[in-house]
Amino acid sequence: MSISEVTERISHIQLQLKQLSALDARYNSTATTSGTEFSAALQTASAELGSGDGTVRGQDVVNEAKKYLGLPYVWGGTDPAKGLDCSGLVQLVYKNLGYDLPRVSNQQATAGRPVASMAEAQPGDLIAWDNSSRNNGVDHIAIYIGDGKMIEAPRTGLDVRVVDVPSTPDVIRRILPDSAVGATSALARTTGTDQVAFGTPYAHLFNSAGAKYGVSPELLAAVARQESGYDPRAVSSAGAQGLMQLMPATARGLGVSDSFDPKQAVDGAARLMSDLLDRFGRTDLALAAYNAGPGAVLRHDGIPPYRETQNYVAAIMADLRGER
Repeated sequence: MSISEVTERISHIQLQLKQLSALDARYNSTATTSGTEFSAALQTASAELGSGDGTVRGQDVVNEAKKYLGLPYVWGGTDPAKGLDCSGLVQLVYKNLGYDLPRVSNQQATAGRPVASMAEAQPGDLIAWDNSSRNNGVDHIAIYIGDGKMIEAPRTGLDVRVVDVPSTPDVIRRILPDSAVGATSALARTTGTDQVAFGTPYAHLFNSAGAKYGVSPELLAAVARQESGYDPRAVSSAGAQGLMQLMPATARGLGVSDSFDPKQAVDGAARLMSDLLDRFGRTDLALAAYNAGPGAVLRHDGIPPYRETQNYVAAIMADLRGER
């Protein structure tokens, strides 16, 4: 077991102990409690503690942070009764969920583990900027909530708010275990029963090819939406063709004789995506390889630092999470 895995496990155990202690203090009294009352108390406690398995998830972080929307920004503020600064908000949110973070933003920006790019960022991750040469390191930090948005305590005169992520962060950090923050690393494989929703263009082709190659039909539909807007006659400036925007050489290698034929295009794209999922073991990396080529992913040991590719991966992953 690695050091990071040990650290995550310790944090998880500490959180569970805190939750059990809170339950004991609230519901373990000397008074006689009926079965109905105990059941109601347990359901209330479970709702307050988040997920039923005791794991704090990224959405729990987002929900906790949203409780402080509208509070005034106060420099150095850590008391929600008076106001919060950016790092005070971050520290308070995570403290309430059982995680002890440093007080100031430049120290918080070294907590947890690095995230390579915004394409891989998940709700609950910390995003931070070094905006001023007067300070050593990060001077502003926020909580990413997904779909290109964040919660921040911005500056004097403004309240805690939700805004678009204004620019590429200088630092992205993940505090929660990877298993708790979303489906970035999960393989978009079909279960054999998942189907693209009725009314989606070419749904029957996505469902059929997905079942044939073991790829999620929803992933194939999301790729088509991002690539061509479901236009089977689309041609990119680089020469990619058809519904799935296959390059001519790629199409030939996949046995696709006509990229403008939706059936052939979807079949070829499904075969290609199946190969990429097997090769890279992650949906986000497979998408990056579909967009920029497998060589680029291998050279950069992850999603390449190309704005087009990063935006491409982020958009499709958001689509798969139902955020678009």
